[in-house]
Amino acid sequence: MWLAKTCVAARLLAVVALAALTAGCFQPMYAEHTNGTPDLREKLLGVEVPPVDKPNGSREARIGVEIRNALAFKLYGNATGMPPTHRLVLKFTTSRSSVLVDPNTALPTSENFGIDAQYTLIEIASNKSVLNGSTFARVSYDMPGSYQRFARSRAFRDAEDRAAQEIADNIQTRLASFFVAGT
Repeated sequence: MWLAKTCVAARLLAVVALAALTAGCFQPMYAEHTNGTPDLREKLLGVEVPPVDKPNGSREARIGVEIRNALAFKLYGNATGMPPTHRLVLKFTTSRSSVLVDPNTALPTSENFGIDAQYTLIEIASNKSVLNGSTFARVSYDMPGSYQRFARSRAFRDAEDRAAQEIADNIQTRLASFFVAGT
């Protein structure tokens, strides 16, 4: 009995010792630096997000504006005035597929909407690409009633907006990782 308690105590002591050794390695991603190096927020403020090149008035142009606005808010918040150090070039394609089809009307009752995005982060000073990546978003939506055109249209638009937000989240996370880790 005494030996079992000693063994458990030794294991706990080993775990605490290992935790103490690695405790200094942890650094919060959004922490402010006191050594003069710019913190993540300042680096993200330096990313310029130009408009996405899509035909004016198209659905994809609206989605491009939605992605750009969501990404700009995630990167800058309400801050302005920082000169850009990087430019983010974004290209994307969309897809739409029917998942469930009503056998009586042959109209879809559930669909998937997807966005596949490719992005490139370019350093403005050297005009070199420092980060290339791709991401995707798939969202599903139901269309209530087979003859409710406005409800169907609104469900599709909401799915586009949710997918755009997801793309912006994914890109912002990858940019933050790049600026913190450098890879």
